[in-house]
Amino acid sequence: MLRLALLLLLLGVVGCSSKPEFVPKYYAPTNTGDTVLIPFEPGIDDSASLVARVCRPDEPGRYRVVVINHGAPSDPSRKADMQPTGCDTEAAQFFTDRNYVVVFALRRGFGHSTGPVVEDTGACKAPNYFRSGLTGAVDIDAILRYATAQPYAQPNNAIVIGQSTGGWATIAYDSVEHAKASIFISFAGGRGGHAWPDPPTNCRPDLVIAAAKRYGESATTPMLWVYAENDTFFPQEMVREMHQAYVRAGGRAELVFTPPVGREGHGLFYAPGGTTLWGPTVERYIAEQSRP
Repeated sequence: MLRLALLLLLLGVVGCSSKPEFVPKYYAPTNTGDTVLIPFEPGIDDSASLVARVCRPDEPGRYRVVVINHGAPSDPSRKADMQPTGCDTEAAQFFTDRNYVVVFALRRGFGHSTGPVVEDTGACKAPNYFRSGLTGAVDIDAILRYATAQPYAQPNNAIVIGQSTGGWATIAYDSVEHAKASIFISFAGGRGGHAWPDPPTNCRPDLVIAAAKRYGESATTPMLWVYAENDTFFPQEMVREMHQAYVRAGGRAELVFTPPVGREGHGLFYAPGGTTLWGPTVERYIAEQSRP
């Protein structure tokens, strides 16, 4: 499996650096739910820092980390208004109640995180979904390095979860070096959804499927993929083709469809009452993958 920095260098995403070994200097939170700034490793993006919210259990201790990666708004102009998810949300409390440290971070180009927008896929005629996922994976790696270095966190065996665009970046992250992570879960993962809203149409689903195949070729850790039956961004037929391409290429992923969620199932992960649909599956999957 390619190292993340080497792969991105080959793709022209990062530059070379002769600086000394990186020593993280983090803004450590003092209370549950504090907002922190996560710096990038020099040579990846010297100017960037990611705004994040850390949610911790009430009792002191060292807890397993769950990094939850957000999606992208359909209207690109809304990226600047995004905020890290709150610790009082249903999704956050599902994990903190089970004694996990939860980290919600905004990747580059979202909200007040600095650095350029790096996950754009380009024109719908020929979008680069493969590269977009890998650039998102760079940010996930920085978030994970931060989280697992904290005194309240376990240093390894982190859980990486992503929703929509964040789910796609999570799939990509499994295809490169990820020494700190041992469990990957993608909710409604994909790209190009609702490129044209009337009717809802995906932009080049063939290229989404082709990119998933490429990720599967080098993925090393089993994954859980979760979609709602009424997700119109990524319909079931497309998801099944994407999953089949990923698995045939060598990736390992369990595909689960939940019952419909409201009028639009794409927001399954954060939907009110959503944990009643996906919670049992996630608990079971984490328990299975955590066995020695």
